[in-house]
Amino acid sequence: MAVSSPLPRWAPTPSPSRPLWRWGGGTPDARTGSGGEGWSLGRIFPWASAWQRRAPAGVDGRGPAGFDGVEVAPSTRAAVAPAPVRWAGTDEDPGVFLTWEDVCVSVAAGAYGAQPVSILSGITGHAGPGEVLAIMGPSGCGKTTLLDTLAGRLGPGITQTGAILINGRREKLAFGTSAYVTQDNVLMSTMSVRETVYYSAQLQLPGSMPAVEKRAHADAVIREMGLGDAMDTRIGGRMTKGISGGQRKRVTICIEMLTRPRLLFLDEPTSGLDSAASYHVMSHIARVAAREGMTVVAAVHQPSGDVFDLFHRLCLLAYGRTVFFGPASDANQFFTESGFPCPHLRNPSDHFLRTINKDFDEVEIVESSKARRKTAAEAIEILTDAYQSPAYSEKTMDRIAEMKGIGGAPFRKREQAGFSTKLFVLTRRSFVNMHRDIGYYWMRLGVYLGIGICLGTIFYQLGHSYSSIQSRCEVIMYTTALLTFMAIGGFPSFVEDVKVFRRERLSGHYGVAEFVISNTLSATPYLAVIAVIPGAMLYYLTGLTKGPDRFAYFVVNLCMCTMLVESMMMIIAVIVPDFLMGIIVGAGVQGVMMLNGGFFRLPNELPKPVWKYPCYYISFHKYAVQGFYKNEFIGQTFPSDQLVEKNVTISGLRVLQEKLQVEMGYSKWVNIAILCGMVVVYRVLFFAIVKIAEEVRPKLRGMRCKLCK
Repeated sequence: MAVSSPLPRWAPTPSPSRPLWRWGGGTPDARTGSGGEGWSLGRIFPWASAWQRRAPAGVDGRGPAGFDGVEVAPSTRAAVAPAPVRWAGTDEDPGVFLTWEDVCVSVAAGAYGAQPVSILSGITGHAGPGEVLAIMGPSGCGKTTLLDTLAGRLGPGITQTGAILINGRREKLAFGTSAYVTQDNVLMSTMSVRETVYYSAQLQLPGSMPAVEKRAHADAVIREMGLGDAMDTRIGGRMTKGISGGQRKRVTICIEMLTRPRLLFLDEPTSGLDSAASYHVMSHIARVAAREGMTVVAAVHQPSGDVFDLFHRLCLLAYGRTVFFGPASDANQFFTESGFPCPHLRNPSDHFLRTINKDFDEVEIVESSKARRKTAAEAIEILTDAYQSPAYSEKTMDRIAEMKGIGGAPFRKREQAGFSTKLFVLTRRSFVNMHRDIGYYWMRLGVYLGIGICLGTIFYQLGHSYSSIQSRCEVIMYTTALLTFMAIGGFPSFVEDVKVFRRERLSGHYGVAEFVISNTLSATPYLAVIAVIPGAMLYYLTGLTKGPDRFAYFVVNLCMCTMLVESMMMIIAVIVPDFLMGIIVGAGVQGVMMLNGGFFRLPNELPKPVWKYPCYYISFHKYAVQGFYKNEFIGQTFPSDQLVEKNVTISGLRVLQEKLQVEMGYSKWVNIAILCGMVVVYRVLFFAIVKIAEEVRPKLRGMRCKLCK
């Protein structure tokens, strides 16, 4: 299906009022990206002046060809904006000529000794600046695997061979030069569309750019994706209903389009979108690609006819093999010459996928009333053999040879926000997310208040009798066990945070250090609140030892315990990113620590192998409970048991040493210091686990690739 422009002729026309930018000159071809000069986007956003890659003029000379009428008011700071930032479209940041030859991908079989399962077999192709390459095929054909392979995102346990080159060399993609839009829309459910894109803009765009211009650019990108009416609607999730699934997909695309990357990977960009939204989203991406020389590679399941017309090249896969690669307009002719012409008025993409989908061969044969026709398996063999003919495969190889000889300057990491800016933005975003997510801390606060009321009324005003010694120990035990144990209630929110972090980290928005520090800073005020309010209620209802210094110690100790458990659950969220399994693991770990905490069984009575050495000394319950004991009993006296010894008092020090077997060689503040140290150790361990997962897995993947060559 030949087309003369990347957009159908009925594409939306420019708006007659307040266009975003104006152009002079003639009417260039949209695929070449040539155009005139005049007013530019750099006059509104000067930092973006380098993005103007000879954008095509519209029919009326006032806007780019096919401009959809999105209007954004000019920035009031345009006249005083800083010097432009040299980004895409400059000599220092060339276009991307992406080539891959004989790419094979296999995954290790589940059974021991079984042969690896092949996913891709000898895939060859290319993509160039200003083009949109569509990877199509039936479900399970390897579209996403090929996309992940080209983007360098294959997971562990997957073996890859073949040559993947950028501008003729093996090159690692840097921030700003490439972006990947995943199929899953991993977003913070508590944020609105505007806030989601704003925060991302503050993280990705250069730190030298004024905040007003960042917001203006984010607004423009949001409106380009047709989300102007949903700007102030929250994303929504498990707690509240928000925007639709298709709108979430467009928000995800907005985030990755903020930096105008040179190489854009899209995994199912039209999934969840209706035909009109699919067209408008893909037409905008095609316009940006043509205007700015962006290379776009998209894995598309089943596009509409209008969307299919936007594709410059087509890579058609069938069960890991190449059925066709070349200009999308030549696919119809290829199928016709191979004996599978597309029926009149049928969507070509529907015809292609129906021809090569062999999952329903038996059903088709049984239900067909006509004479036995070729099955999909036979059609695949015919088509793959036809593609190997010189008329098609040699064209691909010749074009790859040309691209490999183009060369060009290597990519450089683009400027983005500094460490302090990222830390501030992430802390603020995390703080807002925790405030709005009722399941993060507010439900826990309610549970803590309920537990505080229960314990306070059951152990109301303990007094100073001999029996109150045991009661005080029980209050401390339940406080340490129950209030800290309930910290696992925030685990689902932890998992969501880790998912968002992994997506943004893979895209290069920020590092592990920023995430760990910002999460700690934003969580500390909430942990203090849920420790102070229930702690005060419990402390004064039960009548524990009075005194502002003792109450302050009680609250600080309780706060340290909750921070420790939260740090431990963050580690578990990284290792076991499943709601049910993570809660089970977290509860099990805390249960084992409680058993060795020194109140279910006295320290000297614990079995020395394993349970006392080392479990007793690595359990934070030991230091928390002994700190509570020292805070409660030092300086107190109690009457003795009259059945054993009459008219004698027992000092709190004697209770600690003889009855509770507390280590008295150091003060209660040392216990707090140990708990603080354990919080730091847990956070550092969390940092190390995430960092190791980032650095070791790619190295292991590279070693497997070398061994297979």
